[in-house]
Amino acid sequence: MDVNGTVAEGFEPVREAFAANFATLGDRGAAVTVYRDGHKVVDLWGGTRDVDGTEPWERDTAQIVRSATKGVAAAVLLLLAQRGQLDPDAPVAAHWPEYKEHGKEHTRVRHLLAHRAGVPAVDRPLTPAEAADPDLTAAAVAAQTPAWEPGAEHGYHAQTFGWLTGELVRRVTGRTIGRWIAEELARPLDLDLWVGLPEAVAGRVGRVARTEASATPGGLRTRPRRAVSDAYADPGSLTRRAFAAITPMPDENDPAYRAAALPASNGIATADGLARFYAALIGEVDGVRLFTPETLSAARSEQSAGPDRVLVVNTRFGLGYMLHGGASPLLSPGSFGHPGRGGALGFADPESGIAFGYVTNGFRKSVTADPRAQSLIRAVRTAITA
Repeated sequence: MDVNGTVAEGFEPVREAFAANFATLGDRGAAVTVYRDGHKVVDLWGGTRDVDGTEPWERDTAQIVRSATKGVAAAVLLLLAQRGQLDPDAPVAAHWPEYKEHGKEHTRVRHLLAHRAGVPAVDRPLTPAEAADPDLTAAAVAAQTPAWEPGAEHGYHAQTFGWLTGELVRRVTGRTIGRWIAEELARPLDLDLWVGLPEAVAGRVGRVARTEASATPGGLRTRPRRAVSDAYADPGSLTRRAFAAITPMPDENDPAYRAAALPASNGIATADGLARFYAALIGEVDGVRLFTPETLSAARSEQSAGPDRVLVVNTRFGLGYMLHGGASPLLSPGSFGHPGRGGALGFADPESGIAFGYVTNGFRKSVTADPRAQSLIRAVRTAITA
């Protein structure tokens, strides 16, 4: 496998790990980008743009990143708070009166971000077409009775996180979250990152598919494997219902699905787009910095920890971000970010100045700790501690 791109001196271990992902972990097409202190130090790509194709992956090839989108959505709410337009401790219903029904009147904005809202699933799953309609998705979560008292416990809101945050942004700003991201994040930072893919760039996006799992174990291993597999297999479990909130499962290569704005699951980005976004959260990138020190501290302050009602393992969340831990190992205890189920990952580590983005066209069974991304993280750690 020919690996294209460059690495700065000292970051050669990342190139070696990236090549090994193709040789031993079965990657078919992927890219990884790393920034340090606002400067790009790793920019690598290889394989094919389509998981089942032969055209080569190019520097600007983008892919769907699934739940790695959540980290971008979270930044929107935190930036609105930073600008004084939103209070994390305010009731959601202060901006969205319909949401207070069925015992949700005390749900606070921070509960949505920290997966504590109690609505990880809806009683009637939405079709892919319905999930693309912001009026329908907002009505569905507003009408939902919570599975637990909001704020009392936490559980991963796999799909509903996007409907909750998206509607709150629409109520506060009058703009869809996809438009806000395009105008307030992607444009000033020159990001190759979209939530709601424009037709003009659709030709740059590769086809994705499920690929065979690696022989190297990865993913959720903090509880017995049986407990996790049973939860996913049981149609009535909260786990299964949360991930099946959109049923049938969308065709992620469908142009209509990619054009929809689903900020929990269908963001599309290059590896550079993800890494550059995180670099601007923790420092200046070409004159642009997104988070103030206070907002950065809030983003990675632990809000939820312990047994996750949906993922059936112990998880840690800040305000919209997964935090370093057993279920989601990142670079160091201070790291924060978000994986995409089966592969993609974006995160930042303020203490080392590292920002990381990995995208792939081959998805695996792993939920939060894909072995390919983990091998790259280990290589980055080696590079910065050598």
